[in-house]
Amino acid sequence: MRGGLRHAYESYRSRRRSAGLRAGTPGTTSADVASLAPVPPPPPAASGVAVSPPLHSSTTSRDDADVPHALRIGAAWSWRLLAIGIVAWALLRIVGQIRIVVIPLAIALLLSALLAPAVGWLLRARFPRSLATAVVLVGGLAAVIGTLTRVVNEFIQGVPELSEKSSQGVRQIQNWLQTGPLGLNDQQLDRYVDEAEAWLNENIDGLTSGALSTAATLAEVLTGTILVLFATFFFLRDGGRIWRFLVRLVPVNARWKVDDAGQAAWRTLGAYVRATVLVAFIDALGIGIFLVIFEIPFAFPLAALIFLASFIPIIGATLSGGVAVLIALVDSGPITALIILGVVIGVQQLEGHVLQPLIMGRAVAIHPLAVIVGIAAGVVLAGITGALIAVPLIAVLNTAVRRLATRTVPETPSDAVVVASKAP
Repeated sequence: MRGGLRHAYESYRSRRRSAGLRAGTPGTTSADVASLAPVPPPPPAASGVAVSPPLHSSTTSRDDADVPHALRIGAAWSWRLLAIGIVAWALLRIVGQIRIVVIPLAIALLLSALLAPAVGWLLRARFPRSLATAVVLVGGLAAVIGTLTRVVNEFIQGVPELSEKSSQGVRQIQNWLQTGPLGLNDQQLDRYVDEAEAWLNENIDGLTSGALSTAATLAEVLTGTILVLFATFFFLRDGGRIWRFLVRLVPVNARWKVDDAGQAAWRTLGAYVRATVLVAFIDALGIGIFLVIFEIPFAFPLAALIFLASFIPIIGATLSGGVAVLIALVDSGPITALIILGVVIGVQQLEGHVLQPLIMGRAVAIHPLAVIVGIAAGVVLAGITGALIAVPLIAVLNTAVRRLATRTVPETPSDAVVVASKAP
């Protein structure tokens, strides 16, 4: 320690003397000039204690210098990733607590991206902005209500006939279990039925508690529906002003980039929603035509179900098509059900290999693995609604991140202010 302190003191004196010579300090002697020579490092201690190694450029203390460089880098990555994970977990918890607000706003954004072109047409026809938004929103709401009314009416009219055919199908299954390869007798069938009833009685409390929570669920659905309508109206009418307000919240030098990435993400969302609507319509029309040809009951409700389920890519139309196959099995037998199953698979292949690449194009191209993982995460976090908004969220984030990372834009404050003021 004494040697180190002496070395530091001599270095300090040398720098002071050098500064005095350069400044022309009077009274500087040749001895002072000679003393400017570099001071050799202190010799090893006589006691045999090893001198500490020099500090690494990435460390701030000699204790860190004793840790291997690779381990220090790994530890630095680890605590940063851990901090990011904690922040992400906290955000998910917050979103989960206010999901009754976040989910309706996400659905309102999807509807706004779908209806924005219609509002633009009315604005170009010199409609007032509020009137154009109200006309489009009311027209879309009327179309949805009319479709749901027809679906419910057809379902109510066809339930008695389907129930009768379902009873016939159950009796056919019982006969097959007795006369088929399984060869079950009446006692075995009765035992299995009794076990099913016992299971139902044991789990009746859980089923009842789920039914009792239906009132709260209906209240949340009603609240979310009202919020979706209001948010969609204001997004369509005042979306430009809302976006300009959000852009002004970021630093001035970053406004140009944020505005450019946001507009690109909005175009991607609009293209995705419109392409999804077109693909869903083609799926519903293709499967619905075969349902009508083979006189499957509930053809229109099933087509409407397929249309709505097709908004969940890859798995939506498959699951809804499975419902059509089951109804065809109950109503018309296994041969017709196999034909409907082939139709569903054929439509899915047409959608995956022709329609989506052709209609969506490269603007919203996402790898199928990312789609599957996103849908699974959405189902775990928010159920069916999460599966609905997961893929468009991935598409929007993909476009925004790519634009922020690759596009070179001016970053001067004046340019940023001009661009932010002209955002739609």
